[in-house]
Amino acid sequence: HLPYFCRGQVVHGFSHGSKQLGNPTANFPEQVVDNLSADISTGINYGWASVGNVHKMVVSTGWNPYYKNTKSMETHTHTFKEDFYGEILNVAIVGYLGTEKNFDSLESLISAIQGDIEESKKRLDLPEHLKIKEDNFFQVSKSKTMNGH
Repeated sequence: HLPYFCRGQVVHGFSHGSKQLGNPTANFPEQVVDNLSADISTGINYGWASVGNVHKMVVSTGWNPYYKNTKSMETHTHTFKEDFYGEILNVAIVGYLGTEKNFDSLESLISAIQGDIEESKKRLDLPEHLKIKEDNFFQVSKSKTMNGH
């Protein structure tokens, strides 16, 4: 049942995304994660995300075996570098890349993340995925953001 749309306020996560991995991630609060559709496979998904403008993204959903953390939804957009805690993040999941794996080293994990990012960029250029970027879901939130509502 893709695409799957959700939104929530960005909260502080586990701090490993940007500090250890060089890939800043935006984390959703527990209630957004708990309300995820059962149709969304845990693991690595990809799609579109916006805080204002719409960008390609990869999202890790579920339990990260390398960090052994609680259930989470960590979104890595391919553009944002600065923190945006407290902002509303809008996400459209359009596809699935694979399950979360455990890695024997941080370097292996970083390499896999980079591979996921590159693969998602290619897939999101497909016409069926590009059209989701223009979905009303993002237009409504963009107009609210720009008008300050």
